[in-house]
Amino acid sequence: MKSRLPRTVRDNMRFLVAEVASQVNSLQRYFKTGASPIAQRILERAGYISNLRVRIHDACLFHSTQRKSKGYDPQVLRAMETIASDLDRIAELCRDCLHHAGYLSRGKCLQHPAYRSMLKKLEKALRQIGKSIAKRDTETALKIGRVEQKLVRKHGKLMRYYTERLKKKRHTKDIIASLFVAHSIEQMGDAIRHISESIITANLGVPVDMDSYQSLQASMDRLSNGTPDEMVVETIAETRSGSGISGIGSSTGKSSEYVAIFKDGHKRKLKEEFEGVERWHELYPGLAPKVLSYDKHGDSASLLIEHLPGLTLESILLNESQALLDDALDCLGKVLKEVWNETRKNQPVYADHMEQLNKRLKDVYAVHPEFDQPSMLLSGKVLLSNADLVRRTMDLEKLLPAPFSVFIHGDFNLDNIIYDPDEKHINFIDVHRSRRMDYVQDISVFMVSTYRLRGLDRIHRQRSRQLAVRLYEFSRKQARKHRDNTFDIRLAIGLARSFATSTRFILDRTMARGMFMRSRYLMEKVLATPDDQYDKFTVPVKELFNA
Repeated sequence: MKSRLPRTVRDNMRFLVAEVASQVNSLQRYFKTGASPIAQRILERAGYISNLRVRIHDACLFHSTQRKSKGYDPQVLRAMETIASDLDRIAELCRDCLHHAGYLSRGKCLQHPAYRSMLKKLEKALRQIGKSIAKRDTETALKIGRVEQKLVRKHGKLMRYYTERLKKKRHTKDIIASLFVAHSIEQMGDAIRHISESIITANLGVPVDMDSYQSLQASMDRLSNGTPDEMVVETIAETRSGSGISGIGSSTGKSSEYVAIFKDGHKRKLKEEFEGVERWHELYPGLAPKVLSYDKHGDSASLLIEHLPGLTLESILLNESQALLDDALDCLGKVLKEVWNETRKNQPVYADHMEQLNKRLKDVYAVHPEFDQPSMLLSGKVLLSNADLVRRTMDLEKLLPAPFSVFIHGDFNLDNIIYDPDEKHINFIDVHRSRRMDYVQDISVFMVSTYRLRGLDRIHRQRSRQLAVRLYEFSRKQARKHRDNTFDIRLAIGLARSFATSTRFILDRTMARGMFMRSRYLMEKVLATPDDQYDKFTVPVKELFNA
């Protein structure tokens, strides 16, 4: 059976683990005896440890890029690179301890039992790394990771001890140096936790940390009726907000058929999604996926969500027939019509598109600094800076409330809409931004998400343009039916916002400039409209989305 690690990586990792464990052991002996030869050996081995790390990195890179090495999992190789770096970091922190100890006038300061206890726990954990990697032993990896919290508690004990000593204002230099030593050892705990998480990641095949692993394991237990070994996990995506998305499926089924979707990330983001799903179930049952579980742990959280059958609109646009795309759009129109009718409240609401854009301008300029141009005079005409255009449009937008509010998706991109052709059914996913708002917000985001797919062949560009035009025409018809006379001018402002903010995710300068100039054009067109003509404004959709 082929090893999951190349021999070069495997052998050098064994040497590196053994050497770093030896460094920690030597540090313990130095704290006990203060012998200079021990300290000298720790310092002299820095080059050897660095060389081992570089060898592992080079070997992982080589086998990740060579066709002959396809049998090696890139996720495992990346995990080995991370482990090597963290081991090197622990060795570096050992040298930091020696540096801080050099300021001590009394060697007995480092003979506090907490130091010895911390380093013993760390050395034991280090010596378990090789076994955990070789045997894919996740339980041992978890034990290794738990050492971090033990070091944190011991560090807290030392902090309290030395704080009391500082109050006596004696030997303050020694106490401060001792605190720095304690802090360096505590940082070794961070590195050992990272190593633990890397081993778990290599074993599972998906990026995972200690907290999310506990939630993932509990989720797999729920789905498998106590037999999690029959479940497999595959990485699906990483969101811009930092959440990880994994598919959980049966090891006996097709790899593409997931039982559920597991998401983990920042608690605030996932709490918003959980609450968004619950609100959709109250307002329009069956549109959002079911939440199978929601768990919180510190600043992180996890969601286990029902896996929905079907294809995203983006996938249909890019890979399926025109007939299927037409069916999906017809179904989407029926759903939107029902949602807007059932959730409409006849109370004015402001989308504040320009306020949203203003908050993101710094991010746009960070990627495309050339967009941040001052106002200038050109052939006797003043060309406003983008900031001035946004401010003026913002003032105008305050005069243009939507006559009613509806419940919107909030992030209405093509890849957040799923169509099941067998059941003729639409579902919404990633609903963490759902709220009561002007429906123009969703329409503008949807339309610009079609434009962002323009790096395609002529036929697909034409299909994306038709998709934008059809949703515009459908929405405009609904607006007229409900006497929303400022729909078009508000949509122009929403499109200006979406065109501009989307450029911060686009590195293609030609495409980004085209989108940014469309944003400027729309703002200029809106500002040039007399106030008694707002209800007659028409968005030049076909020109904006011209293939």
